[in-house]
Amino acid sequence: MQRDDSMTPPDTPKSDSSRGTILIVDDAMDMRVFISALFKTNGYRIETCRDGSAGLAKAREITPDLIVLDVMMPGTGGALMYKSLKTDRRLQRIPVIMLSAVGQRSFQHYLKMLNINLAAPLPDPEAYLEKPPDAQLLLDTAVRLMALRKG
Repeated sequence: MQRDDSMTPPDTPKSDSSRGTILIVDDAMDMRVFISALFKTNGYRIETCRDGSAGLAKAREITPDLIVLDVMMPGTGGALMYKSLKTDRRLQRIPVIMLSAVGQRSFQHYLKMLNINLAAPLPDPEAYLEKPPDAQLLLDTAVRLMALRKG
């Protein structure tokens, strides 16, 4: 039986044409919807989570090509998820775009505090963008980071 592609929803990328998988972790539904739509319309497979603990579990399950991560979330926030990602041998090479209303300098200070008891300091995220993000800048940053990882 031949598959009828006219029955496939328009926002569902075909698996053979997918440009990669992006995990979006943000507690704000409007941000998850906005970022998901941006990447889906550009051929990416999207997974979303509402907090850091669910995001970390999903990252371990699917090993995405890129993670877009909010800093401030209830429960396990983005900074703690970032620490877990960068100290996990299997996940540490996944590029992360930190996306937050928190300024980059404040995040870097918090990162230094997280480094205090670690044998090796956590690296800075591959990119840091402040909310609200410029759609084209977010897309260009994701494309660049994923190309570097594959390169």
